[in-house]
Amino acid sequence: MFALIDCNNFYVSCERVFNPNLNKKPVVVLSNNDGCAISRSNEAKVLGIPMGAPAFKYEKLFKKNDVRVFSSNFPLYGDMSSRVMSILSKFTPNIEVYSIDEAFLKFEGFNCDLESYCNEIKNTVLKWTGIPISIGIAPTKALAKVANRIAKKFPNQTKGICLINSEKKRFKALKWLNISDVWGIGFRHAKKLRNIKINTAYDFINLEDNWVRKNMSVVGVRLKKELEGK
Repeated sequence: MFALIDCNNFYVSCERVFNPNLNKKPVVVLSNNDGCAISRSNEAKVLGIPMGAPAFKYEKLFKKNDVRVFSSNFPLYGDMSSRVMSILSKFTPNIEVYSIDEAFLKFEGFNCDLESYCNEIKNTVLKWTGIPISIGIAPTKALAKVANRIAKKFPNQTKGICLINSEKKRFKALKWLNISDVWGIGFRHAKKLRNIKINTAYDFINLEDNWVRKNMSVVGVRLKKELEGK
C-alpha cells in the first residue's frame, strides 16, 4: 500500500506556525516577486481567491476582507519541509519526496491497521511541526493521489485520512473524480477525453487499452492500470 502525504496549504501553514494569530483568518502567500497567489488558506479560498490570482487585481478584495498577505519565504518553507520529511521517514524507510509539501510512503510488509498508523503520522507531524497534513492511502500511487484529494476535499468526514482498500471505495472515488483532476492527465488530454464523453476517472478506466495507448502512449496505459488498482 502507498500513502500520499500532502501538507495542507503548506506556505500558509508555515506562516501560521510562527504567527498563531493568523489561524482561522484569510491568508495569502504571494510568489517571490509578489506577483500572484501561490498559497491560500481555506478562508481565503472561500472568498473566491484562486490559485495564481494576480495580486494587483485582488487588492480591493484583500483590503475589504482583511486578508493577510505575505511575500514568500522559501528558506523558511524549505526548512519546514525538511522537518516534515524527516518525521515521515521515521514511520517507514520507503519514502519518496515528491515535492516540497508532498511525499509518497510505501508500506511493504506492514501488518497493522494502516488507517490508525497514518492517524499517528498525522498527529505526530502536527505536534512536532504545527503543520496539518492530509493522507490518502491506496494500493497504487495514482489511487493514493485520488484518496488524498478526497481527504482534503472532505476534512470533516475523513478527518484528513482517506483509505481506498476495496473495489466499492475505488469505484465510488473514481466516479466522483473529474477527469481534469486526475494526476497525470493534463489540459490537452482532458479536453480530448471530454470530447468523447469521458468526464470522470471511472469513465477513463472503462476505455479500451488500445485507444489509450494510441492517444496517450504507454504512460496513459500505466495510469489507467494504476487507477484499476494494478
